[in-house]
Amino acid sequence: MTAQEFKQLFDRSFDDIRRYLYYRSGDRELATDLAQEAFLKLWEKQIPYQPKDNVGLLYKMSSDLFVSRYRRQKIEWEYFKQLKFDVEDESPEQKLEFNELKERYEVALGSLSEKQRIVFLMSRLDGLKYHEIAERLNLSVKAVEKRMSAALSQLKSKLS
Repeated sequence: MTAQEFKQLFDRSFDDIRRYLYYRSGDRELATDLAQEAFLKLWEKQIPYQPKDNVGLLYKMSSDLFVSRYRRQKIEWEYFKQLKFDVEDESPEQKLEFNELKERYEVALGSLSEKQRIVFLMSRLDGLKYHEIAERLNLSVKAVEKRMSAALSQLKSKLS
């Protein structure tokens, strides 16, 4: 599939795919993210250009991505439900310290450069390995390591 053919397919089908995912999820941002991810996967596979077949494949890929995300969230939710929080055992001082630390963390995270923050969040929140981050951002693994090292160093100094 050439870049021009892919662009035509994207222009014709993106809104429909996103709308389909929005109807399933009820979340506009998630629908947009999953639709973009489906198109990215289609591009990476370099499947021959056949508009009807490609659109069908996009719907299938989008559905699979949605189900995968749903299953992952379900597992996270089950784990979260199993956690026991002893809120009553916390003193007001501990709650205050926690809130202050949380606030400092958010400020420190905001002070990272965009490149560092993206790598840090992809690793810590999305659970991606360095080579996966490198593939998604079209970087070398060394560049990802360097950005992560700088982010961790900066966060450590701000939170100490």
